[in-house]
Amino acid sequence: MSIIVTGGAGFIGSCVVRTLNDEGIDDIIIVDHVGSSDKWLNLRNKRYREYIHKERFLQLLSEPSCRTLDGVEAVIHMGAQSSTTERDFDYLWRNNFDYTRTLWNYCAKKQIQLIYASSAATYGDGSLGFDDRCDIDTLRPLNGYGYSKQLFDLWVKHQAKEFPSQYVGLKFFNVYGPNEYFKGSMASMVFHGFNQIRKRGSIRLFKSCHPGYADGEQLRDFVYVKDVCAVILWFLEHKQASGLFNVGTGHVASFRELAEASFRALGLEPRIEYIDMPEQLKEKYQYYTCAKMDKLRETGYNRDILSIEEGVRDYIQNHLNHNHQVY
Repeated sequence: MSIIVTGGAGFIGSCVVRTLNDEGIDDIIIVDHVGSSDKWLNLRNKRYREYIHKERFLQLLSEPSCRTLDGVEAVIHMGAQSSTTERDFDYLWRNNFDYTRTLWNYCAKKQIQLIYASSAATYGDGSLGFDDRCDIDTLRPLNGYGYSKQLFDLWVKHQAKEFPSQYVGLKFFNVYGPNEYFKGSMASMVFHGFNQIRKRGSIRLFKSCHPGYADGEQLRDFVYVKDVCAVILWFLEHKQASGLFNVGTGHVASFRELAEASFRALGLEPRIEYIDMPEQLKEKYQYYTCAKMDKLRETGYNRDILSIEEGVRDYIQNHLNHNHQVY
């Protein structure tokens, strides 16, 4: 099976490549923009046919005589500008909306599978719930990143004229796990918390600015990247399912619980400090996210999803604590 993985050197994308390799699939074209970053480290233990820069890849899609993409059966599109603090909307439009639309049209023309990353950020403040059966026209994202993802979901609903043989948009909730080390401030609290423990023996969490939530009690649906990859593999193997699907655990954990799980994974007593939330986050901060998972389960996906305790323990004990940051 020949597969394109965009964002294949990134966090989720490189873990997808690892999952495919573990399934014996190595006819993979990785599309990304590594540049001078350390993302190349995510590639050196993977098997793949070719690496193509993301701009060159766009050119290849428009070349009718291109042989490089011959035989491709599926595109797993994880490439995006994923920073929730990105302010350049034109950049978000090009990378997250227009690029995905170009891929959609290619997959529709070739009648191949397209699995792409949407985002739970499309749900905004959560006042309308986190149900992947909701009317997406009513959603109001809190940041440009979430809006750029919603724009594509809306385009598929209202404007797409031709469709790939399978199309699956995945609304990822708070994903954590190996291969995220290069993401800076956008890396998970598990990654930052582990490094804070190593540096100062404690973890710092944001104070709450919401009267309904105590400090550290802000709630998230934290999902381990290996579970995310298992869902992607399932859709790749079950071509009959199409649509928008949540990818989370269906359960919430507080940041305090996440921090305590990190300490337990290291055999240490918790030491948590609370610091002021940056001003730029206060008006755009989600205090609660929880994926409704019924729609995914009804497609036939029945694999167990790791709890926060299990996922954090695997990440810390089998990766971070042994310097095995690359999965």
